[in-house]
Amino acid sequence: MALSRALRCCQRIFSWIPVIIISSVVLWSYYAYVFELCFVTLSNHLERVVYLLMFHVCFIMFCWTYWKAIFTPPSTPSKKFHLSYSDKERYEMEERPDVQKQILAEIAKKLPIFTRAQSGAIRFCDRCQVIKPDRCHHCSVCETCILKMDHHCPWVNNCVGFSNYKFFLLFLSYSMIYCVFIASTVFQYFLKFWVGDLPNGPAKFHVLFLLFVALMFFVSLMFLFGYHCWLVAKNRSTLEAFSAPVFQNGPDRNGFNVGLSRNLRQVFGEDKKLWFIPVFTSQGDGHYFPLRTLRESENPLLANEGKWMEDGGSDEESAVTLDI
Repeated sequence: MALSRALRCCQRIFSWIPVIIISSVVLWSYYAYVFELCFVTLSNHLERVVYLLMFHVCFIMFCWTYWKAIFTPPSTPSKKFHLSYSDKERYEMEERPDVQKQILAEIAKKLPIFTRAQSGAIRFCDRCQVIKPDRCHHCSVCETCILKMDHHCPWVNNCVGFSNYKFFLLFLSYSMIYCVFIASTVFQYFLKFWVGDLPNGPAKFHVLFLLFVALMFFVSLMFLFGYHCWLVAKNRSTLEAFSAPVFQNGPDRNGFNVGLSRNLRQVFGEDKKLWFIPVFTSQGDGHYFPLRTLRESENPLLANEGKWMEDGGSDEESAVTLDI
């Protein structure tokens, strides 16, 4: 027992290494750009002021989105999806798999669930003892079920899902802007150092590495950001892109695709002024999502969303409190 606790403790410590690496590179880039480039290399005062102002805007937005992606707790299913004591006892006492599936199907009738396991059964997590909402998956690293789980990202040491997917996308976008700004403003001084128009010194090496590091990160981020833009446009998670969600009529990769405009609003919200600000504006609560083949008015559970929320109000509030 003590050994397993020590191993888990070491695992948690080592999981922060990628975050420390990114933070160290960013802190070095701040020093290299502000001090070695702006204060040591630049001689034009107006150019220095403009560069510093624009740089700090990019730097603050990058840090803000990175912080939100790291420290926003992933949302977990509300108590409404947990088995009651009597249902749990009935489920565990039953040894026949077919009857267990029937018990879960009876409980799930009260819940807005449309996806199924590959076998056609209700998706149930034995570890968390919870009926999985649509698009919910168990993360082996976080050791819990995550609403609309996309993937577990080591670079933010967090599970990317419903609660922080918008922050993750903004983190990628502002990282690219940060890299593009540094590369575009450093390039001319890189050439001057290269041809010998500027004297050699410590600033030369900082400027040279700034350009190389910014371009290297930009290229890698460009492909990742482009892939997630495609996922948002199709309303898919990374897991759903690799394994199509299964519905009662079978697998369907486009089951949650309700059109580009509605797909964007699901992630970024209705107010477009807040799309590029790292505040939570995503639609819904992560437990159910509109379907391409089913209108909300045709589904009594979704049509009576207020009633469902009212019935589980106390559970939802307690779940939100725990997440915060």
